Amino acid sequence: MTGASSPLADALDGIRVLDLSRLLPGPFLTMILADLGADVIKIEDPHAGDYMRQVPPPIPGVEMHELVPGKGGISGRFLAVNRGKRSVVLDLKTPAGHDAMLRMVARADVVVESFRPGVMDKLGVGYAALAAANPGIVLCSISGFGQTGPYVHRAGHDIGYLAIAGVLAMGGEQGGAPMMPGVQIADLAGGALWGATAILGALVGRHRTGVGAHLDISMTEGALALLSAELGNLDCGLRATRGTARLNGGFACYGIYRTKDDRYLAVGALEPKFWVALNQGVGRPPDIAELLSPPAGQTRIRAELAAIFASRTAAEWTQILAEHDCCVELVTELHELPDHPLHRAREVFFTVDGGAGVGPVQQVRTPLGTPRAPRPPPRHGEHTREVLAEYGFTDADIAAVA
Repeated sequence: MTGASSPLADALDGIRVLDLSRLLPGPFLTMILADLGADVIKIEDPHAGDYMRQVPPPIPGVEMHELVPGKGGISGRFLAVNRGKRSVVLDLKTPAGHDAMLRMVARADVVVESFRPGVMDKLGVGYAALAAANPGIVLCSISGFGQTGPYVHRAGHDIGYLAIAGVLAMGGEQGGAPMMPGVQIADLAGGALWGATAILGALVGRHRTGVGAHLDISMTEGALALLSAELGNLDCGLRATRGTARLNGGFACYGIYRTKDDRYLAVGALEPKFWVALNQGVGRPPDIAELLSPPAGQTRIRAELAAIFASRTAAEWTQILAEHDCCVELVTELHELPDHPLHRAREVFFTVDGGAGVGPVQQVRTPLGTPRAPRPPPRHGEHTREVLAEYGFTDADIAAVA
């Protein structure tokens, strides 16, 4: 699927989403829904709004002190995950804001929130209240440890969720410390992607029954689910952890090697045919029996490959190995991504209007495709009057809450 054509761009046309979430997991989830055609409304408090607006670094030329509501400044991270949405300011702690929220829920399909468990009930907009206003509403609650259990009120961040989920234990050298992931796995894969999947499933279920659902999405459990295949080893009596398994550093055929010019090659020659092709490409005698060598043998083979790869530059290896189908790729640095030939050909990157004072900003599409003419990431409260009017509020109603 290229960026030019997206058969899913209007899949959720007519679906109304109210997004109470902040920072990364919820906003990334609702951006996916917006890309699929849903009308996503960010419900933000009248003070700071979504904290992501103020997370460094800012766009070039905008000082951090400007990253406050009404000042025009905006964070690059906020721009990256909030395209296609509109922003409404409501103070849910006031009677007027609380009542306005429930009125909007009566006309909405989905509510997404990422408060600590119990906060929605304290605000008077928990699932029972939402379902009373609209029995078909789907509430997706994203939290670190779930809506129940002994950690229900425990604070946490991505690294902690990964620790409890066992994901951290899988990365790093044998006998060494766990390796810090380069991206927020629990936030994005554990929370946002599972949340989006659950919402789509709940909407299909509502189509059959007319009844909504409360979705309890634990980022810890979402991350743990990514270990499903590895956990299958427990039934076989294996206890493989970091640096010992075939796919996390225990085998020479699957690893990362430094080149002469301090670049890195990702080698994934797992199968015999790829192992043979790799060794032929680097000038080493191929021996498929090495794929089953014990740990000491893997250490020796890895050292031999490391010395070979360190003898040439990344460009040289790229040219040499291009003639061999052996599952080796150059590690692409962040700033190189937009110009990578695969990403250019597949139109992975595109540009949207960042709004007044920002101009064009680069975006990355999801595998679902490029959205059709997405709205710029919204300023804090930019669409309050517009959206409330669409939801049936009169001028007097709007004046009472805006």
